[in-house]
Amino acid sequence: VQLQASGGGLVQAGGSLRLSCLASGSIFRVNGMGWYRQSPGKQREFVVSIDTGGTTTYADSVKERFTISRDNAKNTVYLEMNRLNPEDTAVYYCTANIQTSLWGSQSNYWGQGTQVTVSS
Repeated sequence: VQLQASGGGLVQAGGSLRLSCLASGSIFRVNGMGWYRQSPGKQREFVVSIDTGGTTTYADSVKERFTISRDNAKNTVYLEMNRLNPEDTAVYYCTANIQTSLWGSQSNYWGQGTQVTVSS
Protein backbone atom coordinates (compact mmCIF):
# COMPACT_ATOMS: atom_id res chain seq x y z
CA VAL A 1 0.00 0.00 0.00
CA GLN A 2 1.26 3.47 -0.90
CA LEU A 3 -0.01 6.97 -0.32
CA GLN A 4 1.13 9.47 -2.91
CA ALA A 5 0.64 13.14 -2.05
CA SER A 6 0.87 15.92 -4.58
CA GLY A 7 -0.08 19.54 -5.11
CA GLY A 8 2.29 21.38 -2.81
CA GLY A 9 4.22 24.43 -3.89
CA LEU A 10 5.01 28.06 -3.28
CA VAL A 11 2.18 30.55 -2.92
CA GLN A 12 1.82 34.10 -1.68
CA ALA A 13 -0.05 34.88 1.50
CA GLY A 14 -3.77 34.96 0.83
CA GLY A 15 -3.47 32.44 -1.96
CA SER A 16 -4.77 28.93 -2.37
CA LEU A 17 -3.46 25.43 -3.02
CA ARG A 18 -5.09 22.04 -3.47
CA LEU A 19 -3.41 18.91 -2.24
CA SER A 20 -4.28 15.41 -3.36
CA CYS A 21 -3.38 12.03 -1.93
CA LEU A 22 -3.96 8.75 -3.72
CA ALA A 23 -3.96 5.44 -1.91
CA SER A 24 -2.90 2.52 -4.08
CA GLY A 25 -1.88 -1.09 -3.78
CA SER A 26 -3.58 -4.05 -2.17
CA ILE A 27 -6.59 -2.29 -0.67
CA PHE A 28 -9.79 -3.86 0.53
CA ARG A 29 -11.17 -0.77 2.23
CA VAL A 30 -9.98 2.73 3.06
CA ASN A 31 -11.38 3.97 6.33
CA GLY A 32 -10.50 7.36 7.78
CA MET A 33 -8.21 9.68 5.84
CA GLY A 34 -6.55 12.89 6.84
CA TRP A 35 -3.73 15.36 6.76
CA TYR A 36 -1.00 16.32 9.19
CA ARG A 37 1.72 18.89 8.80
CA GLN A 38 5.17 19.53 10.21
CA SER A 39 7.06 22.79 10.26
CA PRO A 40 10.83 23.03 10.85
CA GLY A 41 11.62 22.57 14.51
CA LYS A 42 8.08 21.60 15.40
CA GLN A 43 6.26 18.37 15.99
CA ARG A 44 3.92 16.96 13.42
CA GLU A 45 0.44 18.29 14.06
CA PHE A 46 -3.05 17.26 13.09
CA VAL A 47 -4.75 19.33 10.42
CA VAL A 48 -7.95 17.60 9.37
CA SER A 49 -9.59 14.21 8.99
CA ILE A 50 -12.55 12.70 7.20
CA ASP A 51 -14.25 9.38 7.81
CA THR A 52 -15.94 7.10 5.32
CA GLY A 53 -19.27 8.84 5.83
CA GLY A 54 -17.83 12.28 5.19
CA THR A 55 -17.72 13.49 8.76
CA THR A 56 -14.84 15.92 9.15
CA THR A 57 -12.73 17.20 12.02
CA TYR A 58 -10.56 20.30 11.66
CA ALA A 59 -7.81 21.81 13.75
CA ASP A 60 -8.87 25.21 15.02
CA SER A 61 -6.05 26.88 13.14
CA VAL A 62 -7.43 25.87 9.75
CA LYS A 63 -11.19 25.99 10.28
CA GLU A 64 -13.05 28.14 7.77
CA ARG A 65 -9.95 28.16 5.51
CA PHE A 66 -9.26 24.53 4.66
CA THR A 67 -11.69 21.98 3.25
CA ILE A 68 -11.14 18.24 3.12
CA SER A 69 -12.98 15.94 0.75
CA ARG A 70 -12.58 12.42 -0.57
CA ASP A 71 -13.46 10.34 -3.58
CA ASN A 72 -14.04 6.84 -2.28
CA ALA A 73 -14.12 5.35 -5.78
CA LYS A 74 -10.63 6.69 -6.41
CA ASN A 75 -9.24 6.13 -2.89
CA THR A 76 -8.23 9.77 -2.95
CA VAL A 77 -8.40 12.54 -0.38
CA TYR A 78 -8.14 16.22 -1.20
CA LEU A 79 -7.27 19.28 0.84
CA GLU A 80 -8.38 22.65 -0.45
CA MET A 81 -6.42 25.37 1.32
CA ASN A 82 -7.56 28.98 1.08
CA ARG A 83 -6.38 32.23 2.62
CA LEU A 84 -3.01 30.72 3.28
CA ASN A 85 -0.62 32.52 5.59
CA PRO A 86 3.09 32.02 6.35
CA GLU A 87 2.20 29.99 9.47
CA ASP A 88 0.77 27.34 7.16
CA THR A 89 4.23 26.68 5.74
CA ALA A 90 5.04 23.03 6.40
CA VAL A 91 5.43 19.62 4.91
CA TYR A 92 1.95 18.17 4.61
CA TYR A 93 1.49 14.46 5.11
CA CYS A 94 -1.57 12.46 4.19
CA THR A 95 -2.59 9.47 6.23
CA ALA A 96 -5.15 6.74 5.83
CA ASN A 97 -6.41 3.79 7.82
CA ILE A 98 -6.53 0.91 5.39
CA GLN A 99 -7.72 -2.66 5.51
CA THR A 100 -5.84 -4.76 2.97
CA SER A 101 -8.10 -7.82 2.87
CA LEU A 102 -11.50 -8.98 4.01
CA TRP A 103 -10.12 -10.72 7.08
CA GLY A 104 -7.06 -8.53 7.48
CA SER A 105 -6.37 -5.97 10.14
CA GLN A 106 -6.43 -2.24 9.70
CA SER A 107 -3.25 -0.22 9.65
CA ASN A 108 -2.34 3.42 9.39
CA TYR A 109 -0.31 4.44 6.37
CA TRP A 110 1.49 7.69 5.63
CA GLY A 111 2.39 9.49 2.43
CA GLN A 112 5.81 10.91 1.71
CA GLY A 113 4.83 14.52 2.35
CA THR A 114 4.49 17.51 0.08
CA GLN A 115 6.01 20.91 0.81
CA VAL A 116 3.76 23.93 1.12
CA THR A 117 5.51 27.29 1.38
CA VAL A 118 3.59 30.51 1.90
CA SER A 119 5.50 33.73 1.36
CA SER A 120 4.56 36.96 3.09
